[in-house]
Amino acid sequence: MKLVIEARNATIGVEDGIIVPPTGQIDRVFRIPDGELRPGLINAHDHLHRNHYGRLGCPPYANAYEWGEDIHVRFRDVISRARAMPRREALLHGAWKNIAAGVTTVVHHDAWESAFEDEFPIRVARLRNVHSLGIEPPDGVGEGLWTMHLAEGIDARSAEEVSALDRIGLLTADLLAVHVVGVDAFGVQRLRDSNAAIIWCPSSNAFLFGRTVPVDLIQPGIDVLLGSDSALTGIGSLLDELRFARTLGLISDERLLDAVGRTAARRLGLPEPSLECGAPADLAVFRRPVLEATEADVALVIIAGVPRVTHD
Repeated sequence: MKLVIEARNATIGVEDGIIVPPTGQIDRVFRIPDGELRPGLINAHDHLHRNHYGRLGCPPYANAYEWGEDIHVRFRDVISRARAMPRREALLHGAWKNIAAGVTTVVHHDAWESAFEDEFPIRVARLRNVHSLGIEPPDGVGEGLWTMHLAEGIDARSAEEVSALDRIGLLTADLLAVHVVGVDAFGVQRLRDSNAAIIWCPSSNAFLFGRTVPVDLIQPGIDVLLGSDSALTGIGSLLDELRFARTLGLISDERLLDAVGRTAARRLGLPEPSLECGAPADLAVFRRPVLEATEADVALVIIAGVPRVTHD
């Protein structure tokens, strides 16, 4: 089946999961003259099976470990009911949260699921992950990309995690460090020197701790990716996260767009986002600028050549 997308800024064809010229036999045309066609967004951090819980917690907390202990006591019944949802249904709930916001690739920060290989509607980037130093030691990480919650808190224990990782030789360019709220001045310098990347989830950080990453950490010179986190702590979708991050004014609009685009793709080992022929047909059309958009502004989402959202 061959599709053509006609938007304000471009006209392209889609066939067999890739972008092709908009010529020849055409089976369906999406005409969105008021929309901007662009590569789909990349969400660098989510827990797909936990987006139906709703926000849980009574912040502020000193660190994420304290939060986890608290909600398993205070919200025991809520968690029990949420866990009763069938696994695939829970994963799909998280997938559609992302798709509705123009996300075509997401990182699931948990064990790989067989559902991801069974007609799952969104691309899930396969990335080795460790939960955090206080829950799961990073034994056997070896070489290659991997991700971990790091310094997720505002106390001394959180700050010490960067030094602890450094001492065992794992503070390297292979690391994509998630959250990094409680890092001290030494940790900021070591993370920047190591060429590790930061996966920033500002609304989750603000909810739990009342603050987010130190501004010195994410100044130009270090790669920043953006993650929505799950709805357990995050504000909502990746579009919600983009708007929230923008209000903080910590990085430029250009870097913020790259955090869900080029920078994210490069650091996750994904194809460079592109509208050129031969590129993967992972696309979205927005009726407002991405940094201002909500789900209501997402007119079309195509993943691996398959239309998933169609409001043309």
